[in-house]
Amino acid sequence: MNMLLTPYVTERALGLLDGPRWRGLEDALAGFVAELRARPVDEEAGEDAAARAYLERLAAAGLLKWVVPGAYGGANLGEPSAAPALSSTAICLIRQWLARESGALDTAFVMQGLGSFPVALAGGEALRRELLPRVAAGAAVCAFALTEPEAGSDVKNLRTTATPVDGGVVLDGTKCFISNAGLADSYVVFAREAGGDRPRFSAFFVAGDAPGLSVIRTRVLASHPIGTVRLERVFVPEAHRVGEAGAGLKLALGNLDVFRVSVGAAALGLADRAIAETVAHLKRRVQFGKPLAEQQGLQFALADLATEQLAAQLLVYRAAAARDAGRATSDMAAMAKMHATESAQRAIDRAVQSFGGLGVTVGQVPERLYREIRALRIYEGATEVQKLVIARALLDERG
Repeated sequence: MNMLLTPYVTERALGLLDGPRWRGLEDALAGFVAELRARPVDEEAGEDAAARAYLERLAAAGLLKWVVPGAYGGANLGEPSAAPALSSTAICLIRQWLARESGALDTAFVMQGLGSFPVALAGGEALRRELLPRVAAGAAVCAFALTEPEAGSDVKNLRTTATPVDGGVVLDGTKCFISNAGLADSYVVFAREAGGDRPRFSAFFVAGDAPGLSVIRTRVLASHPIGTVRLERVFVPEAHRVGEAGAGLKLALGNLDVFRVSVGAAALGLADRAIAETVAHLKRRVQFGKPLAEQQGLQFALADLATEQLAAQLLVYRAAAARDAGRATSDMAAMAKMHATESAQRAIDRAVQSFGGLGVTVGQVPERLYREIRALRIYEGATEVQKLVIARALLDERG
């Protein structure tokens, strides 16, 4: 691909990838992708089988260590065990590489982090040591159960309840659009504490085979394990409470805040692939006696795509670097996620348009990318929510 469109030019210009650790990660990702292309995973064999195969490959390459703190078998960032941390820059870089190859691969990677990091942040030490090394080894599959039929963007409207009983709580409720539903060995479930004058929300670690937990799979545009999780009198021992009572929403939003900017990175990867496919097609496709690449209108479209993609990279890696440095603001991740996903949608739509009939043919890359990009503009905060975050930050700053 043209160097203008690779992620590394932007990152190096920002001084983010200096040093042997980043070069080592680049080398590991290049080797992983080369091996994957030589021996691809058969996604047609089924969503669950493909996800487990991808996790096995990711673990073998050491990539899952980047979603687990160093004290528990993950990538060692030099942080003390009392303050678990992940590298947003590393997670973004990995997701951009993986999303170029497969949305299912990218999902398998990030869900290990999204579903386990609440435990790293606030779980008991015994639970951390039991779960997190298995996450890094790909031996445990994780899920994050927050969304409900009446609580999407409005997370304070959760209706799943946690009722106190001897030795713990009992959970009752329904979670929807839960990635890895039915595949996961464990879920971090967020629920409203029963009783009290004011609503309090808490988090709980729930085994995937807990009595009373059932799953109904859902089909969405892009193929990956997702579904509805029903909880009927599911007992959770007190030792599996994650964080303090009443601190659940703070934990949920803090977890999402860590990973939100990486959604933009996944969009970068999808756009990388779309632009590369578009350029190659325009060069080889001849119409009206000359390659499409010689049509000035299409050249102008490519110029727009390249500029938007580079701007998106700057926003994404700026937000990741700021988070790693401890100086992130809410609008940084919001701008990165909004612009990267929206511009990737435009890049992929252009790829579909450039391919003509082939662009909407099942089995062609643009058609797959078109299905994979759409959800990124919704999950972990829809574009409209990101606009509210950005506007509020601006208005607060200006008084």
